[in-house]
Amino acid sequence: MGATLKDATAIVGIGQTPFAKRLPESEKRLACRAIVAALDDAGIAPSEVDAFASYTMEETDEVEIAKSIGAGDVTHFSKVGYGGGGSCATVAHLAAAIATGQASVGVAWRSRKRGSGPRPWTNTRVQLPTPAQWTRPFGLLRPADEIGMLARRYMHEYGATRDHFFNVALACRNRANQNPAAMMYDRPLTREMYMTARWISEPLCLFDNCLETDGALACVVVSAERARDCRRRPVYVHAAAQGLPAQHHGMVNYWNDDPLTGPAQAAARHLWKGADLGPQDVDVAQIYDAFTPLIPLSLEGYGFCGRGEGAAFTEGGALEIGGRLPLNTGGGGLSEAYVHGFNLITEGVRQLRGTSTAQVPDAATCLVTAGEGVPTSALLLRS
Repeated sequence: MGATLKDATAIVGIGQTPFAKRLPESEKRLACRAIVAALDDAGIAPSEVDAFASYTMEETDEVEIAKSIGAGDVTHFSKVGYGGGGSCATVAHLAAAIATGQASVGVAWRSRKRGSGPRPWTNTRVQLPTPAQWTRPFGLLRPADEIGMLARRYMHEYGATRDHFFNVALACRNRANQNPAAMMYDRPLTREMYMTARWISEPLCLFDNCLETDGALACVVVSAERARDCRRRPVYVHAAAQGLPAQHHGMVNYWNDDPLTGPAQAAARHLWKGADLGPQDVDVAQIYDAFTPLIPLSLEGYGFCGRGEGAAFTEGGALEIGGRLPLNTGGGGLSEAYVHGFNLITEGVRQLRGTSTAQVPDAATCLVTAGEGVPTSALLLRS
């Protein structure tokens, strides 16, 4: 897919609502606000939208969204599974549809009221999906429990420590402290705060876990040709990929020979194969951070360092502005907002437009990833 999509489409508009623990509007209203803002950012009328893409976990649907914003005839619509793993794939699906003539103006979005809404795992009225039947009866009730188990394995195998996870949390919080839209904008993080924080699922403490957020985001995708005439500087989709490794079993990866070989590696092989660039060419990265241990695993999976070297990669300010790989420059899921990773896409666009609140000088390439630990996706964006 990456070879056929190379620079054929571009993201030309982004939009979002405020982020908060509790917002009064419905998910549908939040979605429409974000989508209309993204279209206005692009200078495109809602009546021109003919494609939609979102997540299977999205509570709003394209029929109601299309009516509410005043879209015309819609010729492509798709939904991507696996929550956080689906973010980048929504853009990839739109890019594929537009590059092949199935549509001309695509909108991807995610609207979520997780801060004020229920926790998915608390619903005992529905039958557990097959993977969960092998984990939840034994105490792995939440994603934090599953990733906690994976993190402990990573610490045992490669000597990662809580200090390495703190490096990730601190980098994201430092960037959020520069971003007025971030939920953690005015709340600095110190090592003492981190090390004395309450456990969520050992070895993961409070600050190893993403926020719980109400909010919505959207972006607009068009052909590279049309992008030249839009209101904002286009950000090109240079490559895109999805990844579901063999014998995958959710976040715990029970059935793999090596549980630490995850979906990122499957997605990365396809992503780099379809690109003219490699990890060494990435100026800034927006890497999915529902939990801090996902960052070192993703650094390895996408080729920024060798196997088992992801924890050490975080040392010496490597993830900060001016470091080896500036990371999650809006604050990410840990400190800006957790809306299943869509804010990583919009921040990637801001970096390549040169409008980020924590701008990397002369950034021309940005890797955006979706959730590691579940079937995932990734985008390589360029200016």
